[in-house]
Amino acid sequence: METEKIIDLEKKYLMHTYSRPGFVLEHGQDCYVFDNDGKKYIDLVGGLATCILGHGNNEFAEAVREQIKKITNPTNLYYTEEQVKLAEKLAKLSGLNKCFFSNSGTESVEAAIKLTRKSTKKIEIIATKHGFHGRTFGSLAATWKKKIKFPFNPMLKGFKHVDYGNADAVEKAITEKTAAVIVEPIQGEAGIVVPPHDYLKNLREVCDKHNILMIIDEVQTGCGRTGKFFAFEHSKIKPDIITLAKGLANGIPIGATIAKEEIASSFEKGDHGSTFGGNPVACVAADFTIDYILKNKLIENASVNGNYFLKKLNSIKSSSIKEIKGKGLMIGIELKEDNGAVIKKCIEKGLLINPASEKVLRLLPPLVINKEIIDNAVEIMASAIKDEN
Repeated sequence: METEKIIDLEKKYLMHTYSRPGFVLEHGQDCYVFDNDGKKYIDLVGGLATCILGHGNNEFAEAVREQIKKITNPTNLYYTEEQVKLAEKLAKLSGLNKCFFSNSGTESVEAAIKLTRKSTKKIEIIATKHGFHGRTFGSLAATWKKKIKFPFNPMLKGFKHVDYGNADAVEKAITEKTAAVIVEPIQGEAGIVVPPHDYLKNLREVCDKHNILMIIDEVQTGCGRTGKFFAFEHSKIKPDIITLAKGLANGIPIGATIAKEEIASSFEKGDHGSTFGGNPVACVAADFTIDYILKNKLIENASVNGNYFLKKLNSIKSSSIKEIKGKGLMIGIELKEDNGAVIKKCIEKGLLINPASEKVLRLLPPLVINKEIIDNAVEIMASAIKDEN
């Protein structure tokens, strides 16, 4: 179908909740995607951190295909081997005990909120300014951005927001009604905000001191993106609850809420559920993804090539750049002016890049990216940024 026809049909039949550039993506290979006119783009969006193994991985496709041939979704009314295998793997990787599977990051946060309220018998949760945790009513209440919350007020009650990166601010906000704090190890939607190195460690100490739960939102940072499987591992701490999604199944929808035994045990039969959550296809996709990441040392690749990427970006000489920040392959380029023109120039030159905010360019490439692709991407970005000087 021609590009113009697809765009016309989108306008006619889809709710207009997204802004899209004027081309249609058709297929991809590794760190590249191609539109239906055959134009090739370096993909630094990576399905918003979901396509962690890149595009067109034949081994991944075959694993998913074989499962679909067997059974797709018998639902959680019945035992399935694929689900318990993935749960065991995530429990061992996280150091926690029990998993609940859903279909997205938003749903994993929703489950964490319900589990927190059930286990603590309290409703108050402390979140952070500029944090992002999802768009359903519970996760949206935990999210900071007022622009996306205002049309849907009133929000779910029980949430308060404090400065990010400041454990003292959390401690001052704690009351006898406080159940937990929820925090991202690195704020993604806020523009790749990396906190002080001792932030999570200090936050863990505050939570222990006041006997409240620590929920770490690893939806965007998890699965090796920052150079550890979980970003909280950099701080050598262990949370009480983890939310995980995005890259877990290489683009197949899945969410996971992982918790300590004593917290997870508060959920009883019927307390929570998901028709599609933990279906065998998604679980096989996630199981394959984890094994592929570990077997092919993609966590190490994220660390090494992330450092290389940051070094190359810092070599760009432009007065338009305010700051370059990030960890592993989660990188932000903050400009002094709006980034719309730069993004448009990058697209014209064959590079896809995502705006985390009006001034921050967010890079979330597949973990299979190599130095040659990074060099080409930086050359295009440098050219696009200088064009706007």
